[in-house]
Order: sequence, then C-alpha cells, then structure tokens
Amino acid sequence: MHVQAVLPGATRTEIWERSGKDVDALMPGKVMEVGDLVDAALVGLDRGETVTIPPLADESQWTAYDAARRALAPNLSQREVADRYR
Repeated sequence: MHVQAVLPGATRTEIWERSGKDVDALMPGKVMEVGDLVDAALVGLDRGETVTIPPLADESQWTAYDAARRALAPNLSQREVADRYR
C-alpha cells in the first residue's frame, strides 16, 4: 500500500461557487483546473511520491524544505531552554 499527500493550491471546484466568491477575481491566474490537478496527482502516485505538489515547478524547493523540517524535528522538544534564550 502507498500513501500519498497531495498539496494543491487553489483549485476550481464548486466550493467557490457555493461560497459566492469569484475565485478568478480573488486569485487571478492562480487557480488550477480539477482535471489537471488529478492528472498531476496520479503521475506523482505512479512515480511513488509521498508528497505531490502539482503547482510546484522546482522540486528542489520541496526537497530543501523537507530536509530543513527533518533537521528541526529532533530539536523541537528539549528539557532545557536553548542557550540563545539565556
């Protein structure tokens, strides 16, 4: 079994219409079509991606963010206050 998280940006769905918002006025040029999002998510799944971000063109940005997040994790809960706060 494979689990995949898809992190879309604004996507053209009925939620915008139901809310009474004109998504194109709120976010001109930033709204992805549902079919494009689904197609990209399926490509990511086929590639074995754990995290797929369809609008992100530069994969190295995600890689750098994820590496920084992982480096922080072991330091976020400590018994002592960091020296920089003393």
